[in-house]
Amino acid sequence: MDELIARITARTGLDPDTARKAVGIILAFLKKEGPPEEVGRLIAAMPESERAMVDGEAAAGGGGMMGMMGGMMGGGVMALGGKLMQIGVGMNQMQPLGKELFAYGREQVGEDTLGPIVGAIPGLQQFV
Repeated sequence: MDELIARITARTGLDPDTARKAVGIILAFLKKEGPPEEVGRLIAAMPESERAMVDGEAAAGGGGMMGMMGGMMGGGVMALGGKLMQIGVGMNQMQPLGKELFAYGREQVGEDTLGPIVGAIPGLQQFV
C-alpha cells in the first residue's frame, strides 16, 4: 500500500493520509458496487486495504452535502465523488487518483480482474 500511496501523492499532490483514506473509500465503493469475486481479488492483492477502507469510510462519514446530492442523483460514482470531496480530494485530483489506483490494481491482479470491475459500474470508466 505504501508504494501506491507514494504514487498517488506524487501524481495528485494529496497528503499521504488523505490519499490512503481516498483509496479506502474507492475500494469500499468497489466492494459495494462491483462484482464480488473480482473485487475480492483486488482487495486481497493490496496489503492494508481492509484498514484503509475502514479509515476512509469513517473519515467520509455520511458524505456531507455532496454525498447527499450524489444519493439523490442515484448514488454510484456521484456519491463516491461526494465522499472523496468530503475528505479533501478536489475535483481535479479525482481522475488522476483513479487512474493511478487502477494502474496499480492492473499491475497486481491483471486486466482479467480489473476489466469486469470497471465494466460493471456505470460511470467508472472515466476514472480509469
